[in-house]
Parts: sequence; structure tokens; C-alpha cells
Amino acid sequence: MCGIVGIADSPQAAQLAHLGLFALQHRGQESAGIVSAYRAELRPHVAMGLVSEVFNRQALQALTGECAIGHVRYSTTGASHLKNAQPLLFKTTHGPIAIAHNGNLTNAARLRRSLEHRGAIFQSDTDTEIIAHLLAREPGPIEEAVIASLRQVEGSGCLLILTPEKLIAARDPYGFRPLVLGALGGAAILASETSALNLLKARFVREILPGEILVLEKGRSRSFKPFPPAKLSRCVFEQVYLARPDSDIFGRNVQAVRRELGRELARQTKGLKADLVAPVPDSGVSAALGFSDESGIPFEMALVRSHYVSRTFIKPSQELRELAAELKLAPVPETLRGKRVVLVDDSIVRGTTSLKITKSLRRAGAREVHMAVSSPPIISPCHYGIDTPRCEELIASRHSIDDIRRFLEVDSLNYLELGRMLKAAGGGDPSGFCSACFTGKYPTAIPDHEQSKAKPHGRKARKVNAG
Repeated sequence: MCGIVGIADSPQAAQLAHLGLFALQHRGQESAGIVSAYRAELRPHVAMGLVSEVFNRQALQALTGECAIGHVRYSTTGASHLKNAQPLLFKTTHGPIAIAHNGNLTNAARLRRSLEHRGAIFQSDTDTEIIAHLLAREPGPIEEAVIASLRQVEGSGCLLILTPEKLIAARDPYGFRPLVLGALGGAAILASETSALNLLKARFVREILPGEILVLEKGRSRSFKPFPPAKLSRCVFEQVYLARPDSDIFGRNVQAVRRELGRELARQTKGLKADLVAPVPDSGVSAALGFSDESGIPFEMALVRSHYVSRTFIKPSQELRELAAELKLAPVPETLRGKRVVLVDDSIVRGTTSLKITKSLRRAGAREVHMAVSSPPIISPCHYGIDTPRCEELIASRHSIDDIRRFLEVDSLNYLELGRMLKAAGGGDPSGFCSACFTGKYPTAIPDHEQSKAKPHGRKARKVNAG
């Protein structure tokens, strides 16, 4: 749930990283930071807030140097607190290092206990700091220390590691999270999504490969594949919800994938009678367009989104999510009055936001509301960097689809079938994706203390209580 950007070999490295973070703001809205490399030192500026709030001209002018890394955070491990904001900066036997991380380490608790027993003193709650402690204990050149450290961790991770001399990028062998390489003149650009490359007018070069370590130093690059191959497990939820529509993720344009998800949903629900198709903006727009294209039912923007309220799904508390949902979407009565509406959304997590939306459509005069979701029911938490909560907070882990339909007060509820979703995400090839949040089948071992969170409860019919 984070975004990372790295710039190498540009006299405007920090300024470019700053612009790149704007294109990744959707991935995390709690804190932002940039660390630049200037001569033998690393210069940080990290604070809580949005990119526009954290940086001003004075802060950027202080971030001199030709290499920089940046981070926007949504907390999945460690509280929303300045001590956990990234990039994290450390003094080690290898010299100063800064780390920006997108992902989750599934063996973090065990590694942290082991390090603490050996005398490590942690300054943050985030699992990213574990990598720094491991790295500091490894001898040899920094890239060899990075490889040795990453051989000890499990789970998901795209990393940018900055030293005064080098910028190192790493992607876990499963390829859970995206990381791309671009070029801008003589500069190299690394980013979580191609939207950052597009904003910077950089040329897309390639994806960083699963299990690859890329070292950038003084205009040169070296690539290593030091880890045993693993089953490709790209996060399909990146395509469904998280990534920006103008990004290319895992070799496919996100907007094109989402339109195809909507087409598949229309094929699956062929025969549904309605007067209009309306998206839950913004992430449901592309799927709703695809649904309208395939079904022939007219597309209408029946909900108006306030762009001054941030994404409700990635608010750090349920109370904040619900307050933001009230502010974010307003129905258009003239469009809805007396109409049969197909409401298209990308996913249902807890269900409380969806309930507020469907009630608002009814109040605005909709005669029927049919909800269509462009992904399957989410029944299990994610342990790889998406903040889907514990099972008891996931409405579909504990309740049947008909229970959920009644709770949402809709006339029908249709989730996209798993096979159709994977087919659309892969351009006809359903393989190579992690869909654990929809199936409960994880591609890596889940720690014992997390098993209770991951295990779906029996989904028998039972009353669903609001909130």
C-alpha cells in the first residue's frame, strides 16, 4: 500500500522524485519523504501528510545531489507515526543508508525477536527496519550485504536502498508488487508505477524482474538474479483497485484491464434489466464503462465525487473511513429518479461504505439498485502489503452473498467470478497472480500468529449488523 520512486544520475534528483511522488500519492497518504545523496552524506526530509503538505521550495533546495529516493506510506506494519515514515535512514558499518519499501515481510515478528535477542535496538515499528538491521550485520560490499539480508526475509517487497555512492533496487522473487525502470536523458528512474514515468516524461525501459537486484552507480548499471525462482504471484488487486488507470502494471494497462473486468461482469450477468450503469467513482469508472459497452445499458455518472476527500479504503481507521465516505460521494437525483440502476464498484471490503452509497441512491429516487462488483468476494486478509483487515472485519468472510445483499439493501448483488477476473487481468492468461484475498490460498507460508486472521469463518447465513 505504499509508493516508491528512485532517481539516479540527475542534478535534479530530488525535484524529479518529488514530482514522481505526486503520481504515486494514491498508494499512500499518511506520510511522504525523500532522501538525497550528496557527496558522502544522505540528506532526508520526511514528515506526516500528503506530498503537497510535506515539501516546499526550501525543503527541496536542501535535498541536493544526483541520486534520491522517495516514499509515500500507507501503514500495514507499524502505526501511522513519524517514526515509521520512510525513507528510513541509518548509520551502519557500510556507511549511511536509506531504505524505501513497498510490501510486507511475513516473517517480520520472528526476525525482530531474533535480532533483539542479539542486541538490536529498534527505533520504529515497521518491518522495513528489520532489513536495515540484517544488512548492517553482513560484511562485504553493500550489494552483497543486501543480497544476504534479503535471503533471510519472506513475503513481499520492492525496495530502494540509497548510499552516497549507489542506488540499489530489489524486487522479491514472487513479484507481488510492481516496480519499473525508466530513462530520462542520462538519468535512470525507478517507480512503483508507470504513472510516475509518464508524469516525468520518462521512457519506459522495463519491469524490474521478480528476484532481481539492480545496482545503479555513476551512470552504470549491474543486474543480479541471486534468489531461487519462485512461483509468480503478482497481486491482482493492483489491477482491480490500487494502481492508477494510466499505469501499465505487469505488462497490461490498468484501465484496459478494468474495462475488461466490467465486460466480463456484464457477460456473467447477461439479462439483467436496468436503465443505467453508474460507477462508484473513481476506481469503479473503468469497469462500469466496460459493463455498459458489453450490456448496451447507458453509462451515467450518477454519483459526484469530491476530489478534496482522500480514498476511504486507505483511511487508517473505520471511523475516518465512514466520515470520508459521507463527504466523498453525492448522488445526482435528476439522473436517478425512478430509474433501475446497476451500481458498479471494484470491490467490497467491510461493506459499510457500500451501504452508505446504496442508501443515498435510494434517497435520491432510484427505483431499483443492482450492485455489480468487478472482483470476487474478499474472504481473507492480505499479508503482502494491501491493508485488507482481519477476517472478522471482512463482510464476505462471515456472510453469504444473499446476506450481504440484504445488508446492502440492493435488489441484486453480483460478484465477478474468480476465473473471469484472472482471465481479464492476464489478457486471457489467468496464471501468475496472487488471489489469496479471494481464495484464502497463500503462495507463501503464513506465520502461526497470523493464521487466526487468515482463516475464513464458516459463511453460513446470519444477520449482518451495520458497522
